Amino acid sequence: MDEYYQNGPLPTWIGCTCNISLTGSTPPPPAALLLSSFSWSGCFFFPRRVRIICFFIVTVWQIGVILSANYTFLNYLVLALAIFLLDDCFLVRFVPQSWRAQLAQATQTISPSDVPPQAAAPTWQQTGARSLATLKLALTAVMFTWLFYSSTVLLLLMIWPSAPFPYAPVAALQPFRIADRYGLFAVMTRGRYEIEFQGSNDGQNWTAYKFRFKPQNPYEAPRIYAPYQPRFDWNLWFASLGHWRSNLIVPRTEERLLEGTPDVLALFANNPFPKPPRQIRVLLWQYWFTSMQRKNATKAYGGTANS
Repeated sequence: MDEYYQNGPLPTWIGCTCNISLTGSTPPPPAALLLSSFSWSGCFFFPRRVRIICFFIVTVWQIGVILSANYTFLNYLVLALAIFLLDDCFLVRFVPQSWRAQLAQATQTISPSDVPPQAAAPTWQQTGARSLATLKLALTAVMFTWLFYSSTVLLLLMIWPSAPFPYAPVAALQPFRIADRYGLFAVMTRGRYEIEFQGSNDGQNWTAYKFRFKPQNPYEAPRIYAPYQPRFDWNLWFASLGHWRSNLIVPRTEERLLEGTPDVLALFANNPFPKPPRQIRVLLWQYWFTSMQRKNATKAYGGTANS
């Protein structure tokens, strides 16, 4: 957590405030965060009252993540799935009175006394259908158990590489890419790096292309714009963590800026060159959130250094 708020793909000003408030404090151990996440995930399968409590905890949790970091639409998907923790009895109180009678009629159950005598005895078709349903349920249970085992082993191997877990079930699922480590960002990076494109006509004076969403000016507050995902700014953050040969978006963007391609220029907040510049270069900056003392003194949200 000491690196979380400033090292997400696209932080927010609320994340900056959280980072400042946590500076100097002792963050919770990773094991505690991990166990808490797993424990609340397991509540999805508990009785009704526990599921309703879990809904409110997950909702507040996800809202906090949305406010402190722009993970685009991902947290909104979790909020949408969390709705299924609530049942009709809980939700009906929020439905207009005119609709409640229709909903009650649609969900009314049939008692055994309402079943006609000729339909009471199961036929061989019904027996076959029940057997098929049981088989489907068993196969589903096996597959979900397999997926849970594979994901859990991949997670535990990150913190316990020599764990004596059988790896064959995990390897069998790898070609299908349906089981992975816990979370989109399994490991938080230890430094925040940002790519900046600069243009020049004389090779001496360089002007930066301003981004629409990425942190760039430390005196401008990072904004909140999720669930929108600015894919250009998002992918440049990933590119800053690797080699340019593995992230061709960087040299191709340089080429398009030299050509003055309108579609690429539209990805930036402005175009500082009426005509395409003669030269384009890329700088890699390291960013960090500021301290409370420096923020009060300079009004800056962070600091930068060319790396």
